[in-house]
Amino acid sequence: MSISPEKKGMHPRNPHRGRYDFKQLVTSCPELARFVAVNEYNDPSIDFANPDAVKMLNRAILKHFYGVSQWDIPPGYLCPPIPGRADYIHHVADLLGACNGDVIPRGNSVQVLDVGVGANCVYPIIGHSEYGWKFLGTEIDPVALENAKKIVDSNERLEGAIHFRLQKSTRDIFRNCLKPEERFDLTVCNPPFHASLEESQAGSKRKWNNLGKGTSSRKAPVLNFGGQEMELWCEGGEVGFIRRMIEESALIPKQCLWFTTLLSKESHLPLIYGALDFARVADGRTMDMAQGQKKSRIVAWTFLSEQEQDEWTRQRWK
Repeated sequence: MSISPEKKGMHPRNPHRGRYDFKQLVTSCPELARFVAVNEYNDPSIDFANPDAVKMLNRAILKHFYGVSQWDIPPGYLCPPIPGRADYIHHVADLLGACNGDVIPRGNSVQVLDVGVGANCVYPIIGHSEYGWKFLGTEIDPVALENAKKIVDSNERLEGAIHFRLQKSTRDIFRNCLKPEERFDLTVCNPPFHASLEESQAGSKRKWNNLGKGTSSRKAPVLNFGGQEMELWCEGGEVGFIRRMIEESALIPKQCLWFTTLLSKESHLPLIYGALDFARVADGRTMDMAQGQKKSRIVAWTFLSEQEQDEWTRQRWK
């Protein structure tokens, strides 16, 4: 039996470090079979430029690894690559464990806020399936929120573990959404990367070219992972979004143990570090992630001193 080479840089607990085992995935999700074919390297694969194929692959992965048998997203909505999302969850699990004697806290006593949960609901699915955490997902898009609710309602194993809330203000992140008495051990967030629709479209074309499609007969590139405008871009891009996130987190410094977010571009780190310094966080960290040649990072910060962190974990997790 051949062993699939691991993708360099991925978290050691991530079950998606090797190549996709399509035979295994088709066994769990027979509907995937019609998209699988032998590629030029004589390996079974799918056409990653085909949004329907990618969506079916995600459905198979979520069913096989996480026990979620009913999963779908509306046409055109973000269909995230599961391995990278799983990496994020495992890295922030280590972050919580570092506050708890290197023991990762598990179970529904751990409360996680997913900022911009999306129609796919992937972070809560992985976080609950892997660690038993409880999630609140916020979202500015009612259609995305309704679909995420549908996923949870259709899978008994997720019942009671994931709740949702509409953020009615498109400018706010925490404000006008969280209740004063709520406490979260962690936030996760996949911010919009681009600063404009034009920048987002240019990114789509680059991805299309990277998939080897170039100027194909299609009128416009259809991204394999999709995405609505509000999922892909916002005023100020990821720097603007994360800066607002940091500013608003300073208004609720004692309501969350660790605030975290993805940051795609390393060149943006100095700007984010500057915002963290201005907010006077007690501790800020960067966790590097990699999936082959693709690199990204998680930025994390807390307003709690080490003594306050110890008190937090004793009260909530012991």
